[in-house]
Amino acid sequence: MTIRVFYLMSIRPLDLLDLPIIARYRNDVLTLDTTRALTRGHPLGAMGLLAYVNPARHLYAALANHEGSTLLGGIIHTRGETFAKLLYLAPSSNLDDPNLPALIEHLAAQAGEWQAYHVIAEVDETSDVFIALRKAGFSVYAWQRVWDLSRIGKTESASGAAWRRIQSIDLPAVQSLHYQIVPQLLHPVEPAPNRPNGLIHPGRRCFANVSYGVYGVALTPLILPDEGQVSEKLVSLVSQLPDRRGRSVYLNVRSYQAWLEPALEDLGAKAAPRQAVMVKHLARYVKDTQPARVPPSNARIQPTQFRRAESDE
Repeated sequence: MTIRVFYLMSIRPLDLLDLPIIARYRNDVLTLDTTRALTRGHPLGAMGLLAYVNPARHLYAALANHEGSTLLGGIIHTRGETFAKLLYLAPSSNLDDPNLPALIEHLAAQAGEWQAYHVIAEVDETSDVFIALRKAGFSVYAWQRVWDLSRIGKTESASGAAWRRIQSIDLPAVQSLHYQIVPQLLHPVEPAPNRPNGLIHPGRRCFANVSYGVYGVALTPLILPDEGQVSEKLVSLVSQLPDRRGRSVYLNVRSYQAWLEPALEDLGAKAAPRQAVMVKHLARYVKDTQPARVPPSNARIQPTQFRRAESDE
């Protein structure tokens, strides 16, 4: 007689007792938020773990256990944004685990609790995690490549007009750039900027969102394809970057701005492998709904009386 034992997979939030598991996976993790990884470092490092103890942050991690196998994943959301981002999955050496899609679905459900409309993941196009993400409802909506511009500001001389910090009065111009450059089908996933953050060039035809971190500075540009002297403008952007303090500088180029890549190549910038930007659309639900008012059973409802209008024949 053969006895078979079946183990049900359990998924639960990360807690402090899981520190040994985190330490074991620290060097075996796949990051899915490129900008955060480049600017703030390892998601399972000391700085990343401290963020989980801040209840004001929309940052969540979960563990999935099944037959002695443990999977770990994290998701993050910025208050006020319509999307959340998958932060990491671990171990990266076990991305073909059949239980990984269930963990990803669990993380996406948490994004729904934060009232996010979408979940975004950025992954190298050759990664083994593609299958798990597709099974969890993700699809590719754009491609991107991150360029290292750290040496540009040091080897090239800046010229031309200076970039300046964006102000509230510049928001309409930046939003106009967004609507002209980002394809209309992507507007629900990539909404136009709604707060003044970044640098703008005189003429308001070039804008760069800026994300600062301990380890680097990430730039996300919006530059019209017919703009002239793009190379010079990129050099001045890096050279005039405020509060850089010697940190590395990265430029994230999405597929709908691919015309920037030849200029970056000419400047000697280093390109990382191409990544797929994937999205999962969430079904929003309404909490604390109120049922429609129903008249009491003993209520008498007087039917409406209509009179036929008399007309002359």
